[in-house]
Amino acid sequence: MTSVRPARRGTARADAWIAAAHRNRSRLWLVSGVPTAVLAGLIMLVLPPQQTLGDLADWAFRLSPFVFGVVTVALLPLRRFGPPLLLAAVVFYMGVLDTGLVLRILPFGAASGDQQDLLFQTIYQWILLTVTFVVLFALLGYRMGGARTTSVLKLGLASVLVVISGLNDLTFWLTYDWPDGPPSHLHYASHIIVFTGGPPSIATAVVFMVIHLALAVAVLSLPLGRYVDQAVARHRKHLS
Repeated sequence: MTSVRPARRGTARADAWIAAAHRNRSRLWLVSGVPTAVLAGLIMLVLPPQQTLGDLADWAFRLSPFVFGVVTVALLPLRRFGPPLLLAAVVFYMGVLDTGLVLRILPFGAASGDQQDLLFQTIYQWILLTVTFVVLFALLGYRMGGARTTSVLKLGLASVLVVISGLNDLTFWLTYDWPDGPPSHLHYASHIIVFTGGPPSIATAVVFMVIHLALAVAVLSLPLGRYVDQAVARHRKHLS
């Protein structure tokens, strides 16, 4: 008996939290939306751009706006402002992201040496922002089309896993015309280096990618929606 009661109390507490979040879901997106905006503004407007990551803490910090953004989109209320939101996203892409990328590429072409290396940092950062936007835009369309929060959350987290899997690092290694032939290690894959402690070999990078893609499939397979429904039902039954 003593081993069962704590577990039941823990389950009841978790059910209560889930039920409370379910009741306040129309405003819950602000809890993650504010950190998304603050962190994105800090990384894009305050801190200097950087292509490489220093350590796991740096990796987590740089990734955090993406994850918070996924949660925010998943929690957006399903109302009639879906089409205006999607149109605003297209306007943002064309007026900010597209123009901003061109403005960063033009001086890069005229620069050389260290100046070109510095300018590439800003291009790379802008590309990462664009990748994040593309994923969030797809999730926004999915959410505004009627997908439930748990479905959007699973798809978003699975997409994050694909983005950080190193897939693009491997396709770049495979398709780039290397002057001296393809390198044996990915010295440019800093988000893998923070886990491996050094430039990963091609085999290590492939394993890293496969693990992340498998995790993405596993996340999509989670019965999260059913779990939330059961938790809300249990909480209601407990209160009745």
